[in-house]
Amino acid sequence: MVLKTFGWSFAVTALGLAFAAWQWGWEAFGIVLILSILEISLSFDNAVVNAGILKKMNAFWQKIFLTIGIMVAVFGMRLVFPVVIVAISAKVGPIEAVQLALDQPEQYEALVTDAHASIAAFGGMFLLMIFLDFIFEEREFKWLGWLERPLAKLGKIDMLSVCIALIVLLVTATTFATQAHTSAGHADKSATVLLSGVAGLITYLVVGGLSGYFENKLEEDEEREHEAEEQAKQQGKQVSAVGLAGKAAFFLFLYLEVLDASFSFDGVIGAFAITNHIFWMALGLGIGAMYVRSLTVYLVRQGTLDEYVFLEHGAHYAIGALAAILLITIQHEIHELITGTVGIILIAASFLSSVRRNKRIAAAENAAVGKGEGDKTEVTSAV
Repeated sequence: MVLKTFGWSFAVTALGLAFAAWQWGWEAFGIVLILSILEISLSFDNAVVNAGILKKMNAFWQKIFLTIGIMVAVFGMRLVFPVVIVAISAKVGPIEAVQLALDQPEQYEALVTDAHASIAAFGGMFLLMIFLDFIFEEREFKWLGWLERPLAKLGKIDMLSVCIALIVLLVTATTFATQAHTSAGHADKSATVLLSGVAGLITYLVVGGLSGYFENKLEEDEEREHEAEEQAKQQGKQVSAVGLAGKAAFFLFLYLEVLDASFSFDGVIGAFAITNHIFWMALGLGIGAMYVRSLTVYLVRQGTLDEYVFLEHGAHYAIGALAAILLITIQHEIHELITGTVGIILIAASFLSSVRRNKRIAAAENAAVGKGEGDKTEVTSAV
């Protein structure tokens, strides 16, 4: 079952890592591997959400999502989007950006270095908003309770995350941006950082608005479906679970694509904190996206992996760390391996915390069962 579901992902991983080592050396191998792990960890909760929605569709729309959807996710967002970001930031055409990366890597590196302040500000604000909206939301499970409980209470204040993000942007623009790195040395990029940061904030709000719109459409369709089922039961008709089709499934498909796009943003933008090499980036994120799709299929067929309740927390803390790193790199250089390792450590810590929690629950349940059996034995002996 595992080999059947993850077979293509394993094959793409082996070929991708081998190609990176052959073409660019062991440094590229390490960076591509880190990017793959980062993409999987950041998109784990997205796979869980995808699985929960995908199982409501009929077989046709599931196949559409897992075929056309993977083309959009891997080739669109992971390959084209990084090129578009570089092209816009460096003020060159997308084809010219690719040609420069292939034929004149030194000039390309200079363009990316000059554009790094705008890329970091845009990405840092986008990722920061994802992190802030997560920690300010009241949640059933809390990983770092001493921190998350008071923040959840503060989160009841309207627009708090936007206000904090704008304050962070102003501080960044008046400190780091005044001595931003360029290929010619240092330069004042305050205006560029402000403009790019606001663009990142607007992008997040637009993506969130689209997700909310499709989510509302989904809820409306589910309500209508439930009403139709109730009417059928009242009329004595048999109700069969065939999965959504037609307009309802189409809105589900669009909603899933918007979700994928939003999670692709954090993966692609976070990758700029690790490397500026668009081919390493596309290769690593593409491998990660394959695993996210395979994991989605696995969750649909086997159930869920919800018992690891702190993984989502670890992923979002990794996003917050990447946001801070991106903003700091406007002025100070941070090694790519350090950046990638921080995210992996946070994910691993949240996974281990989830495992320990599950063991405590299992031990408590076993103790309760043992106590119950002991009570029954005492009663039997008394009789």
